[in-house]
Amino acid sequence: SSFSNSSLLHLTSKIKATGPISVAEYMREVLTNPVSGYYVRHDMLGTDGDFITSPEISQIFGELLGIWCVSEWMAAGKPRRFQLVELGPGRGSLISDVLRVFSQLRTVLSGTSVSVHLVEISPKLSKVQAHNLTGEQNQVSSDKNATVYRRGTTMSGLPVCWYHRVEDIPEGFSIFLAHEFFDALPIHKFQRTERGWREVMVDIDPEEQDKLCFVLVPAPTLASSVLLQADEKREHVEVCPEGGVTVQRLSNRIAEHGGAALIADYGHDGVKTDTFRGFRGHKLHDVLSAPGTADLTADVDFSYLRRMAGDEVVCFGPITQRQFLRNMGIDVRLQVLLQNCPDDSTRAQLIQGFDMLTNPKQMGERFKFFAMLAHGRLLRPAAGQGTAKKAPAPLPVAGFTELGPLGERS
Repeated sequence: SSFSNSSLLHLTSKIKATGPISVAEYMREVLTNPVSGYYVRHDMLGTDGDFITSPEISQIFGELLGIWCVSEWMAAGKPRRFQLVELGPGRGSLISDVLRVFSQLRTVLSGTSVSVHLVEISPKLSKVQAHNLTGEQNQVSSDKNATVYRRGTTMSGLPVCWYHRVEDIPEGFSIFLAHEFFDALPIHKFQRTERGWREVMVDIDPEEQDKLCFVLVPAPTLASSVLLQADEKREHVEVCPEGGVTVQRLSNRIAEHGGAALIADYGHDGVKTDTFRGFRGHKLHDVLSAPGTADLTADVDFSYLRRMAGDEVVCFGPITQRQFLRNMGIDVRLQVLLQNCPDDSTRAQLIQGFDMLTNPKQMGERFKFFAMLAHGRLLRPAAGQGTAKKAPAPLPVAGFTELGPLGERS
């Protein structure tokens, strides 16, 4: 396509001018360039898109995440203002499933002012989200530099705002959701050599001038001198500094204003090496060919996110999606839905969705869940505060605590 050519031309002329570029710069260019970027142009999610995400598969997934959000709000003492934030909301199907739970729990949430805040860089996707969440009840800001570039009202009457950056979201108690957000952030790649760490970069293929290739640069780069741990055991490492910065922003907010973050993504706990992949039409695609026509991702290194979150918050996980959803009671929920479901094709769909989400061969093991909570969340209230009765133990953290066979906490 002409877009892939324009992306390629842009990259090759840049490399000719300044030399090899980092993998991070390559990803940023290919995915988010305002003219030819993949995310900016494509509506790439779902059955016809390039990769399948859990919320598109099954509503159960979003409902259980909605229950997680409400349970963390309750554990925080039911603050009067409740900001629900999603980073990279896709088509908006996860947040609509979550909001359906909020509607069903209206009585629990009554008297609380709930607002929805979406961080989305793609104008095209924000339009799809707005349509799915608000119908026509939304408008784009006329001011090009406005922090809120689109705002509206959801079908259930909640205010919803769109932002380009996490730091533009108002302060206050917030529950942050990031489902397949971190895997698309740009990474740097490093290789251990006899002379120490060297960065893997993208260059023009010396054999074919209109192709790109990976090269190991001879001298250390700024990234290779600052982004690696002294005790790193792996031979090849991918680091996502933007992911680290995002996690720091979230942990600062949680520490200061209360709340929690739930991060769900393909990932590992600091053991994998080369995970940089391209997807096009649900099939693996060479990451360097036809830039701008495929989705690029790298598995999330949760050990790095945990390190970047620091001591400001308490981290849980990563645990597998299978484990998290089972702890959240997905088995019971499936049975209830099947009992209430008269038609066979819907039943088959539910069972297939359940299998896709929990089967270790599908998404059950590859997908991980990771949470960051405020320190105060796990403390017993001090004696003498409120009632004279013995202070209650803090509520267990849903999803990260085993459930007994009948759903009670073990």
